[in-house]
Amino acid sequence: MIREYFRYKSTITTILAGSKLHVDAAKEAMISARQEIERTILDEPLFSSSFEPLHMKSCSVPVKRMLKASESAGTGPMAAVAGTIAWSGVEAMKDAGAKFAVIDNGGDIAYISDRVLRVGLYSGNSSLSRKMAFILLPSEEVYGVCTSSATVGPSISFGKADSVTVFSSDVSLADAWATSACNVLKADDNNELTEKIKNTGVDGFFGVIGDVVVKWGIIPKIACADVDENLITSG
Repeated sequence: MIREYFRYKSTITTILAGSKLHVDAAKEAMISARQEIERTILDEPLFSSSFEPLHMKSCSVPVKRMLKASESAGTGPMAAVAGTIAWSGVEAMKDAGAKFAVIDNGGDIAYISDRVLRVGLYSGNSSLSRKMAFILLPSEEVYGVCTSSATVGPSISFGKADSVTVFSSDVSLADAWATSACNVLKADDNNELTEKIKNTGVDGFFGVIGDVVVKWGIIPKIACADVDENLITSG
């Protein structure tokens, strides 16, 4: 297995693949997706700064995905940017013949796999951080596992959760909803959130606030793990 760190401007990723051909396909596709997003920002600067959905037309697949996801989650389009770029990369790897392809874009993961995967969960200073992993089953179709945090990393969040991980076959949707859920997740009553998120295309979410776990929907099995911080994709 190849593990390669890849950075293009502020897009910082780890690529897992079976061959260099698939790594190269991922890089090319992620650069292309990012350039499409940059062109959209030049035409409409609000695309990069809005905290609310924007209603605009686009011919670009990555931008369309971000607009659609943000509309569902009630966020700005950039809440879905990392997952969308990772999705583009894994799609290209699949088109190049890959059966195993994983891209971690700063905690927002897209993958296909012919084997079981373990994805460790980092939740900052929570007592649960670095002690568990999601067990992801093989999937021939691209799937998204996206995490947002109010206490870790540079992303803007209005919440208190140490981590919220969202699962969906729509990777852009998983990313946008991770941000949205992280903004409002509570340690006790989350009825309003679960009412909003159900029937959106999200399969489930797993949140950590301090030593409290909040979960909803269909999520992967969880195993005890000793998560290696050196494997966390960051700048």
